[in-house]
Amino acid sequence: MLLRRMLIMLGVVLVVVLALAAYKGFSIYQQIQMFSAPQPAISVSAAHAEEQPWQGRLPAIGTLKAFQGVDLAAEVDGIVREVMFESGQKVTLGQPLIQLDSEVERASLATAEAERSLAQIEYERGRSLVSRSNISKSEFDRLASTLQKATASVAQLKAQLDKKRINAPFAGTIGIRQVDTGDYLSPGATIATLQDLSRLHVDFFLPEQRAPQLQVGQPVRLSVAAYPDEQFEGRIAAINPKVENETRNLQVRATLSNPDEKLLPGMFANLEVLLPGERAQIVVPETAITYTLYGNSVYVVKEKQDDDGKTLKDADGNAQLSVERRFVETGERRAGQVVIGKGLKVGEQVVTSGQLKLDNGAHVVIVDDPALQLETDSKR
Repeated sequence: MLLRRMLIMLGVVLVVVLALAAYKGFSIYQQIQMFSAPQPAISVSAAHAEEQPWQGRLPAIGTLKAFQGVDLAAEVDGIVREVMFESGQKVTLGQPLIQLDSEVERASLATAEAERSLAQIEYERGRSLVSRSNISKSEFDRLASTLQKATASVAQLKAQLDKKRINAPFAGTIGIRQVDTGDYLSPGATIATLQDLSRLHVDFFLPEQRAPQLQVGQPVRLSVAAYPDEQFEGRIAAINPKVENETRNLQVRATLSNPDEKLLPGMFANLEVLLPGERAQIVVPETAITYTLYGNSVYVVKEKQDDDGKTLKDADGNAQLSVERRFVETGERRAGQVVIGKGLKVGEQVVTSGQLKLDNGAHVVIVDDPALQLETDSKR
């Protein structure tokens, strides 16, 4: 009886052990199947490498300057008797702007003119007398010298009197005035700024190795923060014949028209020098490039093939895709596109988003770029 109970217990234990072993074996089998199953395809977006006409451009940053611009200042001291302009007014060449007190100078000029008139009369009388030898030649020379001195004094006082009136040195727009009637001006005191805004200069710098690509008359295109949707055209007017010692850059000046006077001196400008001629270049979206210290690369999308060279297809009959990491030589970047110099052919498809999830040979599936899809929907 006891033996029978022991055999029953051993049988039960054996059944439990076998059940546990079977469960554990089945779990291990499931895990093995899970790891050995093919990985799901990684979703990426892609674009084709295209050949486009590409005009070379040299990017730079510059500062706008007036074609002519000065800070008007007094050359002599004096009290302001009359201000003959308004802030922001457009003035013409030679237009009077400031009149300083000139009573003393006018009185001195009247005295000098009287002395000149007397010297002129004495000179004419002396010339008549010397012709008849009634006075000596030396006395006549003294009278001529006195007349010249009196004439020079009149010219000097007229010049000083002219400095009491400040005129516009050129046509332009005058700024906010800094003086009022009754102010005392010392020499060099600023009255206002005067800027000729009909044309503008833009000064910028380019690396010295760009010198062979530059020439006077070359077109430039620029934009400013105040008008981000507008572009302004100009041409190179001068190239500095000297390279800066500190930066090894070459200073260039371009000139552009400003008929609407939208642009103002001092504005910061982003500009491009347009190089002559266009060449066909292979371009891809800039987001396709992976930039690293050891080189720039792209992921090229290719169809998977078996050992016989046949394209592998999925359950839906579509070709299975994988990626190949390829190093490329990049060139100019512009408007979200980059030129590919080497490493890519026209028509090859490159990954434009989702590169962080990829490795060489990864299985991928191409989907629409969510950003592009959102942009398309918004335009509708």
